[in-house]
Amino acid sequence: MRYGFDIGGTKIEMAAFDDRLNQVFCQRVNTPTADYQQFLDCVKTLVAQADMTLHTRGSIGIGLPGVTDPISHKQLSVNVPCLSGHCLGDDLANTLDRPVTIENDCRCFALSEASTEQTRGHDIVFGVIIGTGAGGGLVLNRHLYKGKNGLAGEWGHTPISAQLVQRYDLPLFACSCGLSGCFERYVSGRGLMALSQHFHHQATSVPDLLTHYRQGCPLAQRLIAMYIDILASALASLQLMLDVDAFVFGGGLSNIAEIYQLLPQAMRGWLFAHSQPAAILPPVYGDSSGVRGAALLDG
Repeated sequence: MRYGFDIGGTKIEMAAFDDRLNQVFCQRVNTPTADYQQFLDCVKTLVAQADMTLHTRGSIGIGLPGVTDPISHKQLSVNVPCLSGHCLGDDLANTLDRPVTIENDCRCFALSEASTEQTRGHDIVFGVIIGTGAGGGLVLNRHLYKGKNGLAGEWGHTPISAQLVQRYDLPLFACSCGLSGCFERYVSGRGLMALSQHFHHQATSVPDLLTHYRQGCPLAQRLIAMYIDILASALASLQLMLDVDAFVFGGGLSNIAEIYQLLPQAMRGWLFAHSQPAAILPPVYGDSSGVRGAALLDG
């Protein structure tokens, strides 16, 4: 039996899956964010309840925002502050008396979506998260690839090209990662709204901007075309480097239907003349992919 945890700043979702990845058990609780020992006790209680209910001893994978230092194994988590500075994996393994695998939640999404019927036959799948931020994960033959420093998939913190800056007279937005001009600052929900404000559109939210776009507002249509071109540039760069078979989208902006219609053609402008854009796919499991992907971590 596989146990997956999707840990966020508000809730913890824990689910159990059988060998065929059918979900057989699920529970949700509020996330203890201020007290580390309380957090450990919370996870221990959830695991004990699952073990008792299912009469088994499941393997444990955990997906959560933030990063694990590859040398010290210490966690850095903005959403769950009490975890920062602690060796969460080691402490949970001792608390639960079994191995624990921890991974970034974006990579858990990618692993889940690369393990579906939709992506069967695609050897190289890239999970693209566009929501509050922009993250992702690279999956090769249904195995998550992380790299020596655990940075594989951090496409959101690569810089936009000078060609884009010149084409649209773009500002170089500073990024919270310490760099500037990162794709995340243009293609995330906050990035799209920053572009909207910079070019003086009256929209107050992404749905509001989309309403103007669909009603034929010239400025909104220009902004969405600009957004699609910037996103296409990022994905085309990944395809040129990795020859990706399929991009699977997640996050709030993955619900924009126009993305799947417009991106393939836009990507052609950033690829070699005879190259075919990778498949652009919607998520199969969506918000449930985090916990499902976490359960797959030990596989």
